[in-house]
Amino acid sequence: MKNVPATLAAELDARVPGTVRTRASSAEFTTYRCGGSFAVLVRVDRLADLSALAPVFAAASDVEVLVIGRGSNLLVADHGFEGVAIVLGDEFDNVLIHPSHNHVEAGGAVALPVLARRSASSGVAGLEFYVGIPGSVGGAVRMNAGGHGAETKDVIVEARVADLNTGTVEIWAPPALGLGYRCSALGARSVVVGATFAGTPDDPAACAARIDDIVRWRREHQPGGQNAGSVFTNPPGDAAGRLIESCGLKGHRIGSAVVSEKHANFFVAEPGARADDVFALIRDVQHRVAQQTSVQLEPELRLVGFHDERKASS
Repeated sequence: MKNVPATLAAELDARVPGTVRTRASSAEFTTYRCGGSFAVLVRVDRLADLSALAPVFAAASDVEVLVIGRGSNLLVADHGFEGVAIVLGDEFDNVLIHPSHNHVEAGGAVALPVLARRSASSGVAGLEFYVGIPGSVGGAVRMNAGGHGAETKDVIVEARVADLNTGTVEIWAPPALGLGYRCSALGARSVVVGATFAGTPDDPAACAARIDDIVRWRREHQPGGQNAGSVFTNPPGDAAGRLIESCGLKGHRIGSAVVSEKHANFFVAEPGARADDVFALIRDVQHRVAQQTSVQLEPELRLVGFHDERKASS
């Protein structure tokens, strides 16, 4: 990866004034609330902004780009990310319900719990599972987010995807998205600016009751505090949390990062924790589980800027 040229931030800001920050703390944008800075952070509030910025991105084709949703699956190294981070704003934070055919349109920046509750209150069922996922619509599409027996691939109709290099938007149908277990075919310079989901008609009260059940289950079985949900993907036929717990690692800590006592696949960053503490804990748990069970756990968490991040996912 090539570092951001000194002039790039100025070039971006000249195209869309007031949208660019340099050395913004990643802790502001992740649920771990720790980590280093982004060399350049660009807030994109309108689709027209993407078109305006495209020539700069196209010219800087060797600079790494990171599209951020709500940072609920992201850990940035303490020494930072020497690329351009992009966050979506205003125009991408809207939800439009079509109850006549049970479709829901949502911008890429819409919070998934908001999508779930808005859909439920309009009598569109099937999206309730999103209430327990603290990510964005864009992140859900990129990672095929899921829970409680459902995944994004089960409910998505289409995604609207912008190419950073051209500013153009294309409609991607589910086959083109290539949605798999916490993965998709979307590249680093593909930005999900919106998506349409299909539900089924139901009584809003029944939808609300299912949402309440999911929220209740989450509170009972998953920790609060500064965490990013599941750290590892589940290996075939097993659960990462069960494996970690079977190795006696609940409560195991490195620095101020600790394996949750409530759910072993959740790692909590206590106040004052460093991103490098969390990363060291990930590597250590991987090593211990592999030693004791011969299973190599693979991170679901996106690890950015760590020099030896490949070791954590190998």
